[in-house]
Amino acid sequence: MQSHPHVAIALLNYNGRKHLETYLPSVLNVTYPNHSIWVIDNASTDDSVAFLQQHFPQVKLVVNPMNGGFAQGYNMGLQHIDAPYILLLNTDVAVTPGFLHPLTDSMERQPDMAFIQPRICADKNPQYFEYAGAGGGLMDMLGYPFCRGRLFESVEKDDGQYNDEQLLFWASGAAMLVRKKVFDGLGGFYPFFFMHNEEIDLCWRALNNGWTVGYNGNAVVYHLGGGSLAKESPRKTWFNFRNNLIMLTRNMPISWLVLLLPIRLGLDMAAALQMLLSNNSSNALSVIKAWGAFLSWLVMPGSQKWPGHRQSFRGPGRYRGSIVWQHFVKKHRQTSAFYKP
Repeated sequence: MQSHPHVAIALLNYNGRKHLETYLPSVLNVTYPNHSIWVIDNASTDDSVAFLQQHFPQVKLVVNPMNGGFAQGYNMGLQHIDAPYILLLNTDVAVTPGFLHPLTDSMERQPDMAFIQPRICADKNPQYFEYAGAGGGLMDMLGYPFCRGRLFESVEKDDGQYNDEQLLFWASGAAMLVRKKVFDGLGGFYPFFFMHNEEIDLCWRALNNGWTVGYNGNAVVYHLGGGSLAKESPRKTWFNFRNNLIMLTRNMPISWLVLLLPIRLGLDMAAALQMLLSNNSSNALSVIKAWGAFLSWLVMPGSQKWPGHRQSFRGPGRYRGSIVWQHFVKKHRQTSAFYKP
């Protein structure tokens, strides 16, 4: 008889009543027989908590004393949840009733798997993949994350090409099933990030410690996206550039990192120049400020910023080439044009 280990579905909320009202009902329709539903509230200033208590009394509620962002918010909230598996789920994700079955099956069959994500399609345009995760997360040799189904701003139509099971480099925090003992053993998310890149950093640390990260395209969810910050927000640009540099410095092999950072400086300044020429001076300035914040982080005291193990940049989900070259020079729009698992 197939076992059904307990899965706690944990949604992190900050001022997201409208998303809870729209998307939480889909979570209530999950058919997996052994699950609980939790909302971790990040000190919301709207009426999210009262709304949940009135309309969804069956949902367990954890109220954090402060807004610690995605990283610290989950770190604090998950301390109150005891389950072998936890499904981290954004509040703007609509799930399909049976999506947990393939994910838990993959984890149970592969005890060395730390995290896994489903196929993530766009809620507004379900025939297409969604930017944040798509068909599974990959990384190129210059430290740029990308996905099967998403290359920079080019998002593929979902024609079943990623209805498979694969090992990845990273799983999307929009919908990620985590093995709780691994999450705890790694110390959770790095709280300094606040938001953006924290799940990639977590997955990289898991890989560096001998775990694997997976994808099962037989499970599907639909993500709205942009719930925290708009795509063109200068603050989002700042977080993305700063946190990516910090993530690389924490995890990349030192021998490659010393060569990589000057290359990235040149590429990031080129990106800032392109933004400036496109009348996007606010985002261009955010890139420059991100480098300043990264350099400040480098000299900041504290042992937690150095996770320890660094493995060779080889294995599943790693592309030993440049997506900048493939996309902007060779004009590829699909990951499958150059990346083969």
